[in-house]
Amino acid sequence: MTTTSDNGIARLVSRESVAEVLRRLLAILRDKGITLFAVVDHSGEAAKAGIEMHETKLVIFGKPEAGTPVMIAAPDSALELPLKILIAERADGGTQVSYNKPSYLQARYDLPANLVANIAVIEQIAAAISVHN
Repeated sequence: MTTTSDNGIARLVSRESVAEVLRRLLAILRDKGITLFAVVDHSGEAAKAGIEMHETKLVIFGKPEAGTPVMIAAPDSALELPLKILIAERADGGTQVSYNKPSYLQARYDLPANLVANIAVIEQIAAAISVHN
């Protein structure tokens, strides 16, 4: 697993396919009782428009009891919530898992430290779907 970060974006790399990483993410969300709001199939929509794109999926998920207090404390944070994980095929055939780092969101929206825990679960989830190298 490789981790890099810039502009508040954390990136993890998996050797497994986008489909397998997505399958694992959806299973974790289901097992943890986290609401899946949407899976946006960017590459599928690109193909419908006649544009070729590496396989790319954006997964939008969260728990209202965790995200709502964050949005109450910092209403503009609703631009970032629900949480999102981007799963994208890399040019080398690997898969990249990207998400906004909770520390970045804390700094950007001046979130109280106690509310960062409400969104920090994304780090454990992203690590769990990227470890199978």
